[in-house]
Amino acid sequence: MNINWYPGHMKKTKELLQENIKLVNLIIEVLDARVPDSSKNPDFDILFRDKKRLIVLNKYDLADPDMNKEWEDHYRKKGWSVVLYNSTNNRELNRLNKAIGDASKEIVERYRKRGLLNKTIRAMVVGIPNVGKSTLINSLAKRKSAKTGNKPGITKGKQWIHLAGDIDLLDTPGILWPKFDDEASALNLAFTGAIKDDVLVLEEIALKFVIRMQEMGKENAILERYGIEAGEKPLDILDNIARKKGFFINNKGIDYLRVAELLFMDFRAGRLGRISLEYPRSNNNA
Repeated sequence: MNINWYPGHMKKTKELLQENIKLVNLIIEVLDARVPDSSKNPDFDILFRDKKRLIVLNKYDLADPDMNKEWEDHYRKKGWSVVLYNSTNNRELNRLNKAIGDASKEIVERYRKRGLLNKTIRAMVVGIPNVGKSTLINSLAKRKSAKTGNKPGITKGKQWIHLAGDIDLLDTPGILWPKFDDEASALNLAFTGAIKDDVLVLEEIALKFVIRMQEMGKENAILERYGIEAGEKPLDILDNIARKKGFFINNKGIDYLRVAELLFMDFRAGRLGRISLEYPRSNNNA
């Protein structure tokens, strides 16, 4: 399966990042806690190698708690600050603000030694589409500053947003990379919605998702959600969901698109349980 998606605006975004990186001293990188490796743009490690980094594992409430802990440890061993966060829950905002403050201490101390007091810290918020980056920024700014939407890739242009505590945030559009060399990573992004559903053959992706869940030993999460039996083949699960829900075309063939849309809506909302798709030890599936 060949999954590629690199709209022209994403090429421009990479150029924008390269142009503005000298203006910032803190990188806040937002990842999807269910797929931290797949949702991490490999270009960023090169672009931001000399910058202080705060990793935000967003949507951690949808990910396996044990895997969250392993990913926290993984990134801290790299020398980066890490925080678990749910950008849709404003009650967790204090945790994020504290993490930003802690990550900034080293920068503030460098300023102090140079006699620069009360100097504004400039942070850049980066992340691939649909990881919750704009929602996070809006929570920090306590107003609707960043443009958001239900579809990935909706943030356009760059925006400076001033926060309390002498911090300016540079928001940028989400950016993917031109080619996915690893099919598992491409599928992970498709499963979680980072790649737009309307550029995919969603029915095929749904079958791949069922196979992945079986390989991970989490098939029962699907069976229990819909009250169905497994069957002999992975496709039988999609067939059984359709029969349970009455998803047919002209009362004859199965409407696999409706099945796929339901399955991914439930997975992305956490209705199948807290599921992580990757281990931090490698790029392999969990």
